[in-house]
Amino acid sequence: MTERSRHRGQVPVPGGTFAMGDHLGDGDPADGERPVHPVTLAPFHIDATAVTNAAFARFVKETGYVTDAERWGSSGVFHLAFTGDRVDVLTSVDGAPWWLAVRGACWRHPEGPASSVGDRANHPVVHVSWNDATAYCAWAGRRLPTEAEWEYAARGGLEGARFPWGDDLGRRWNLNIWQGRFPTENTREDGFLTTAPVKTYRPNGFGLFQTVGNVWEWCADRFAADWYARSPEHDPAGPAEGDAHVMRGGSYLCHDSYCNRYRVAARTSNTPESSSGNLGFRCAS
Repeated sequence: MTERSRHRGQVPVPGGTFAMGDHLGDGDPADGERPVHPVTLAPFHIDATAVTNAAFARFVKETGYVTDAERWGSSGVFHLAFTGDRVDVLTSVDGAPWWLAVRGACWRHPEGPASSVGDRANHPVVHVSWNDATAYCAWAGRRLPTEAEWEYAARGGLEGARFPWGDDLGRRWNLNIWQGRFPTENTREDGFLTTAPVKTYRPNGFGLFQTVGNVWEWCADRFAADWYARSPEHDPAGPAEGDAHVMRGGSYLCHDSYCNRYRVAARTSNTPESSSGNLGFRCAS
């Protein structure tokens, strides 16, 4: 395999030192975005985009892989996106009733059993768990990025900024998030209720597309809210303990009234078998 084919679809990210964390005081203290701390990384490669439905379909076709959502028989679907018979709605989520546990929802049927990814080959695959993402990476000869690699790459060389392009959202939409009144009205000013194609918006300074908004992205690390206070400076790989793994970047459901996590410093987590209609990943190597 040539060097070019080994890194097809990826961009090289130079090694270097950056100040990781929330520089602007935007984050919820419980998310552990502070203290801002220096991190030094060796050079690496990372996918220019989130893994697409087309790429994941090739993986499944070659391996016969069955995702966690398919094994469990259900996954999380946003209520306005649900497509199907209400009998397939098993329950709503306590404290977040806009999330429905839908029978048959999975990467092939992202809004429920009556939906399909047939015309969304270049959209990010969703309803993939951390387990599913790591299985895909192993098949592709890659791995999930560490949280530090993800943030360094997502910043695109722009030190301390809120977004990959600067501190302000700007006059035109540069990302796919919620517009309107969450969770009942989305005006779709950016053109999308759910996922957008992976190259819809301009790339950042390193050539990465949509590191904020669109879909949450799994990282390799376990999550700990106090990790930044004890993280090693060189190539940190996350804490050794913890049941949940890091998710980065926010999604099409983020809105400043509900989820102000469509920022490069923002972080959250979920258990490794969890999946939903706004959760995907990209690979590193």
